[in-house]
Amino acid sequence: MVHVMRAVLEVSVPEGFDLWPVAGADASGFLALTGRLSPAEVGTAVTALAACNRPAGEGDDRPPRDAAGTFLRGLLSSDEVFAAGGLRVVDPGTGVAFVPGCCDGLEDWRDWYRLADGDGTLGFGHEPVSPAAERHGDTLRLTVDAERDDSPVIELPAHALRGMLAGVERDLAAFLDLAVAWAAVRVPGHDRALVAALARALDVPPPTGTT
Repeated sequence: MVHVMRAVLEVSVPEGFDLWPVAGADASGFLALTGRLSPAEVGTAVTALAACNRPAGEGDDRPPRDAAGTFLRGLLSSDEVFAAGGLRVVDPGTGVAFVPGCCDGLEDWRDWYRLADGDGTLGFGHEPVSPAAERHGDTLRLTVDAERDDSPVIELPAHALRGMLAGVERDLAAFLDLAVAWAAVRVPGHDRALVAALARALDVPPPTGTT
């Protein structure tokens, strides 16, 4: 069976949030970014990204005329957007899931190409959970928690990684296409700036015609 790699965003919605419809996160706390999301799920992704890029100390007092613009301000104005999350890999044969750690950011997903190009190690967090990805010759080894001797592990052929990463990029591009339509409806005054910010956060080119 084929291992499944997805770009996932750690999502949480501020209590009482009502700027646009959102969907709750599943039990994992992650949302996979693909072209198959509902408008409410796109709203959840935008909300999560805006929340984790709000300037430190910024309160919730929002001017009534542009509450959305105020909430999005940090996301729209930052050159270096942080996207809590990363790449999730699931082994359908065993059910083992390799998920992003506390120090992982989806904006750095292309770092995985270092493992496609040669041997090396990528670490994605620290205690209490320390995910790590290592390449040894023709094998890619994903350790769910490198601090545990008995940690679940996923092993797959290293030559499969480049194709999996290409699939991630297609998913992210498809998500951005959804975001274009979503932003035009929900934040029409900020739609182009928002799509550009999302493209920076996900490290993919903005859709044609949005720049």
